[in-house]
Amino acid sequence: MDTIDPFVNVPAPLRAAIVARGFEKLTPVQEAVLSSEGSDRNLRISSQTGSGKTLALGLRLASDLIPSAEAPSDAYSHTGPRALLITPTRELAVQVAGELRWLLAQIKGVSVEVVTGGSDISRERRALKKSPAVLVGTPGRLLDHIRSGKLDCSSMRQVVLDEADQMLDMGFREELEAILDNLPEDRYSHLVSATFPSAVTRLADGFQKNPLIVEGTRLGEANADIQHVAHLIRPRELEKALVNVLLHSEGERALIFVRRRVDATELTERLSAKGLSAAPFSGELNQMQRTRTLNAFKNGEQKILIATDVAARGIDVPGISMVIHADVPTDVENYTHRSGRTGRAGQKGRSILMVPLHLQSRVRRVLSSARVEAQWQPVPSPSHIEKRHTKMFRRDLHEVLSDPAKISEKQNSYAKFLLEQPEERTPEQIIAALLQMAEPAPALQGYSLEKITETSASQRSPRSRDAHGQQGLRKRDLSGSFDVFEINWGTQNGANPSRILSHICRRGNVNRAAVGSISLGPVFSTFEVSDTVSESFEKSSRRPDERDPDLNIRRSKNSSVPKKPRRPKSHRGKGKNSYGGRPKARAGSRG
Repeated sequence: MDTIDPFVNVPAPLRAAIVARGFEKLTPVQEAVLSSEGSDRNLRISSQTGSGKTLALGLRLASDLIPSAEAPSDAYSHTGPRALLITPTRELAVQVAGELRWLLAQIKGVSVEVVTGGSDISRERRALKKSPAVLVGTPGRLLDHIRSGKLDCSSMRQVVLDEADQMLDMGFREELEAILDNLPEDRYSHLVSATFPSAVTRLADGFQKNPLIVEGTRLGEANADIQHVAHLIRPRELEKALVNVLLHSEGERALIFVRRRVDATELTERLSAKGLSAAPFSGELNQMQRTRTLNAFKNGEQKILIATDVAARGIDVPGISMVIHADVPTDVENYTHRSGRTGRAGQKGRSILMVPLHLQSRVRRVLSSARVEAQWQPVPSPSHIEKRHTKMFRRDLHEVLSDPAKISEKQNSYAKFLLEQPEERTPEQIIAALLQMAEPAPALQGYSLEKITETSASQRSPRSRDAHGQQGLRKRDLSGSFDVFEINWGTQNGANPSRILSHICRRGNVNRAAVGSISLGPVFSTFEVSDTVSESFEKSSRRPDERDPDLNIRRSKNSSVPKKPRRPKSHRGKGKNSYGGRPKARAGSRG
């Protein structure tokens, strides 16, 4: 029986490139783009990273790049690019251009160039003079070349906004609108976004007419090739937990997410001091450092990369075995963007969450919104790490034994010598001694594999002595329901769990056992109150507080029992006292 060619609809020059690259089949998003409906439409692609959307875009762009019998190659004379791809970061632009270069390499006269901020603008201008067929760039630098007259947009037949949600998050709306104003009206307009919040939808509706909706992965769903694991930890044990997780997966490529640049630098230093080679990747690095660091990570020279969310938006590195959330994700989009860096192109990956006890509720809500069933597991213990290293060593040993050609003649000769010695050494003793010497102990030397406090996934305590240096671990019925409230007091104004707990107990006339988890934010914080007392708590907390009149409490919109809070009369019409205002920091006044 004849087998069906999986690339039958791919144009011949591209088919040869795809087969040579080792592809066995197309992904769903690639097949959709090649369909009869997708071949002559504007495309709106919802696709998580790793679903093959760059190749899909290349297949679509090729329709205006491959000469046909009716339109020979000289009919494609042009003074500027025919295809434009706009990306949010330099790293992503370089990676997209690299993919398109090998895909389009067999098409005569087609070249791909990149223009990005932080690059040599003179070199870019020389490249633009040669009128590349495909141009990939970041919004700011593209607009610079358009305004200087170095980029001719009149020949553009197709334009792509790649990672549109990230571009809006990074504040590129004005640049995008200015670029689009300079493009021909008679063009195809394609848009790719992992998520489609209202701002992206509005941009897409103004950018495209009658688009074909293509779902590479269903909106809001995480990649099915990713295993999601959550480790519940005490905050002071984050570093220990990271060390154990990394040692348990030693040799694998890991991308660790933190929220701030300073965290990337500090965590790199702490892990390096423990013998784990890590590198930071954040906006503090200049472009040359970023490129060098990313290349080392791609090549496998650097196994551990610690990145901020903004810097990591351009990372598209195959073979990332695991993503580790050292700082919990802020929302479902943040989580899916991060976790999408692993499990790419059909490969398996792991997304590992380090969940402080007091943030467990928030993480569970994020996972629920992402439709993810995480496995709540204890952090790998020292014994588990040692067992895994031993298992890997024995696997490698059997692999060598299965192929005698891997053993040198020198080693064979010495083995024969040991076995023939008349001394009282049995073959078992010789092998045991060699195994003892070869066991992967050096991989664990220098690490203090201290036992990490085991925590249950049912534990919910933001205020233990270990977590915050405060007493106050309370006993309460964990099976009850809780309502969520908000207070306009955050870390920027000195809030911590113990201060908030003291304030809300006094303000709402409740005891500690009625208060659930507390989640701190920079300007405001959220906390849980048992639904058995939440109504009386809400009534009591409405009254302005004499000691802290600027602090206001209201029921959160995300509360499990939605109710409309009424604002106290004394707050109406007074902007400085309304909810969301920043209270004055007064030392000693809290609690």
